[in-house]
Amino acid sequence: MIRRIIKPLQKLVILLAVALPALVFGQSRESQNVYLFHIDEEIAPPASLRVEKAMKEAKECKADIIVVHINTFGGTLEDADKIRTAFLQSDIPVWAYIDNNAASAGALISIACDSIFMHSGSSIGAATVVDQMGEVQPDKYQSYMRSMMRTTAETRGRRPDIAQAMVDPDIYVAGISDSGKVLTFTTTEAVANGYCEAQVESVPELLDHAGVDTYTIQEQRYTFLDKLIGFLVNPIVSGILIVFIIGGIYFELQQPGVGFPLILALCSMALYFAPLYLEGLATYWEILLFVAGIVLLIVEFFVIPGFGVCGVLGIICIVAGLVFSLVGNVGFDFSHLPGGVILNRLMIVLLSLSVALPLSIWLGKKLLENTALSRLALNEVQSADEGFTSAIKQQQDLVGATGVAFTILRPAGKVQIGSQVFDATARFGYIEKDTPVKVVDYVNESLVVEKV
Repeated sequence: MIRRIIKPLQKLVILLAVALPALVFGQSRESQNVYLFHIDEEIAPPASLRVEKAMKEAKECKADIIVVHINTFGGTLEDADKIRTAFLQSDIPVWAYIDNNAASAGALISIACDSIFMHSGSSIGAATVVDQMGEVQPDKYQSYMRSMMRTTAETRGRRPDIAQAMVDPDIYVAGISDSGKVLTFTTTEAVANGYCEAQVESVPELLDHAGVDTYTIQEQRYTFLDKLIGFLVNPIVSGILIVFIIGGIYFELQQPGVGFPLILALCSMALYFAPLYLEGLATYWEILLFVAGIVLLIVEFFVIPGFGVCGVLGIICIVAGLVFSLVGNVGFDFSHLPGGVILNRLMIVLLSLSVALPLSIWLGKKLLENTALSRLALNEVQSADEGFTSAIKQQQDLVGATGVAFTILRPAGKVQIGSQVFDATARFGYIEKDTPVKVVDYVNESLVVEKV
């Protein structure tokens, strides 16, 4: 009888010994699927594309936790906002592991994570908006950044006044930010003020501290094609490609036929638009807008004399197509874009155009002056002393000569003078074949004749 009672009690004790730690400490012996990727570069289009790919892969592999290894000094506000939004809307918990720096835009995307862990000696903050020269931007940009930092901190349950102080030195936070300087936290300060869960020295230590004792880590797969696309969408590379596009078109317009400049321009167009199209930045209408601009310029140069409406519209279409392809607009809706993004992209395009045209003209002159390359151009002089004559001069000299109608002239046709046949036009009416004629004038590169 006692054995019958003791045996079930033993099973109950064993069951409690296994299950109680998980109930008390929130630990589970079921293996957790951890997805790890890195943001260790400038926050720019390549970084936002990497994050977009990572969030998609994490969802596909059914990750339980996403760990973002962050080490960045910041970057563009547009791309930081894309990353911030992706983290805030994620159904999977996103944990940030700051290894060294999370400055400026890096601070914004870190605050958007569910949890923040920092390596010793790291820092987070200094999110004032500056331009590419490091100059502080006007208050309208700071106001936008303050609002994003504030709402992001509120969403994640962190103090919004501290987030604002990381942008604006005028924000006073008693005992934390009262020196008139932009706020930046060390690891210890971040832990003390709720902007870091703990100081850890590695991703395994982070997971151990979070109570994840059984796990598998899957790192982001980044192929050569992904790296190539990331390289091509870099604003600097995009600017260089614009120079090649405009320079190639300029050189091609200076010479007949299809040559290397046109091939260079077409290849540059493909490298410029293809990655942007594949990543959803450039849509078909933006590409068509650019092509329409090129067509309008060709019409202006070769069909319509002078430089008028077609030329102006062509330039506007080219610039608009290049600019719109660099921003993540939805149709003609630009309301979701951070302030100054369109102006920034417009400056990139205009700067590239201002470099491309003078450089093309200068290179054109230098190439023709080069001894080896000058052979590509016809520089020989065909003088009359050597027996060369102008066809136009030869036909002008035929005024007063006589011949016969080689064909019917109605009024245009051909006449034979001596042994040669020339284009001709009857001055009056029409002239039957084999009728004797006399050349009375030479107009519009054609002989004018009348019956003898």
